[in-house]
Amino acid sequence: MKKHVLIIYTGGTIGMAKTSSGYAPQGKTFHDLLNMLPELQDPAMPSWDMVDMDPLLDSSNITVREWNTIGQMIADHYSQYDGFVILHGTDTMAYTASALSFMLRKNRKPVILTGSQIPLCELRNDARDNLVTALLIAANDAVHEVCLYFGGKLLRGNRTLKYSADDLVAFDSPNYPPLAEAGIHIRYHHKMLLPPVEGEFALQLLQNIPIGVIKVFPGIQFDLFQSIMTEKLKGIVIETFGAGNIPGYADALLPIIRKASENGTFIIVCSQCPHGTVALGAYETSSALKEAGAISGYDITTEAAVAKLYYLFSRGLSRDEIRIRMMRSIRGEMSTPDRAEI
Repeated sequence: MKKHVLIIYTGGTIGMAKTSSGYAPQGKTFHDLLNMLPELQDPAMPSWDMVDMDPLLDSSNITVREWNTIGQMIADHYSQYDGFVILHGTDTMAYTASALSFMLRKNRKPVILTGSQIPLCELRNDARDNLVTALLIAANDAVHEVCLYFGGKLLRGNRTLKYSADDLVAFDSPNYPPLAEAGIHIRYHHKMLLPPVEGEFALQLLQNIPIGVIKVFPGIQFDLFQSIMTEKLKGIVIETFGAGNIPGYADALLPIIRKASENGTFIIVCSQCPHGTVALGAYETSSALKEAGAISGYDITTEAAVAKLYYLFSRGLSRDEIRIRMMRSIRGEMSTPDRAEI
């Protein structure tokens, strides 16, 4: 039986057209272009429908509210389709992919995010191949998770980051290999894919809780951040040097982190290095963070760490449960010895 895929169009470069103010997302124009593509009418393609998010957005304007909207659209149509393709702008695609990976609980269907660096309306573009291949992957029984397809590679959604603003291969998964590669054929690396989970699908909507991100740099004045470390701040992701290191003159930071931790704020330590893992305590300059109550993010991306914090708080878990879950992989988002779905 022919597979049935739902395309959810959120905006982004792929469907943009030139306006007097520059490129902007277009609805009808993009629909008309898709209907004229012979590839999408080919018998080898799955059947497909498309719905638009309202309003269509440049992905720089995507927020937690839009993550909830996209998640709800998937949930509302979950039983009607075999897979989903989400057309999204590239700037925040890795954030949305990470968020959806957590929100779609007990998901057994392929949810593939894609987009393009050049709009489909342009003569030379990368939109056509990204869309066609994403549709084919969304109709494949091998995939049971949220992924990002771009530039010939299928990546785990919560392992990705955008690393190029102008290359056609715009995304990378530095700490986890591709799930599939599209050459003459689409080659799936089955051992890398998540197995199907047991249980009934459910959507967890996210609460827009206060979360912050701090990137450490030479000469940083940590006392400037003291004013934001209040009880209202639920979580903060600190991008440190290397394996979790902070400057030796960070005496001002440690009391702030200790106080924030006592206030119930979770401090997650990620690395500024795209490849590798955080190892708190491996160096003297990271031991102090651990002693102050910070949590190692291991090799999780900042995008996934932010999304995971939103998710765990939205589940209404206790403080101890959130801490434990932040140090364990729950959707394949980081390399830890144990993994537990939640």
